Amino acid sequence: MPYTYMLGCSDGSYYVGSTFDLERRLAQHQSGDGAAYTRRRRPVLLVWAEEYDRIDEAYAREKQVQGWSRAKREALIRGDYAALPALSVGRPKPAG
Repeated sequence: MPYTYMLGCSDGSYYVGSTFDLERRLAQHQSGDGAAYTRRRRPVLLVWAEEYDRIDEAYAREKQVQGWSRAKREALIRGDYAALPALSVGRPKPAG
């Protein structure tokens, strides 16, 4: 089954990806054979994952979460779904 997943990296950042085989992909990230981003930030830890019926759904969710702020990603990791709408409000633009 396809998954969207988020890794916590050793530098405190998050990496979001999607895959058909979550265990294999995690092993790739840990060994340095995964994305260039995680290769430089090992070890990594799986902090969140969702399973989907189709890969296009997993990929769409990956792209959605990649666009989220750190605070919104952390609410998702905590399972605090009630906080997500408030964290979606855009930041006010500076005057002038």
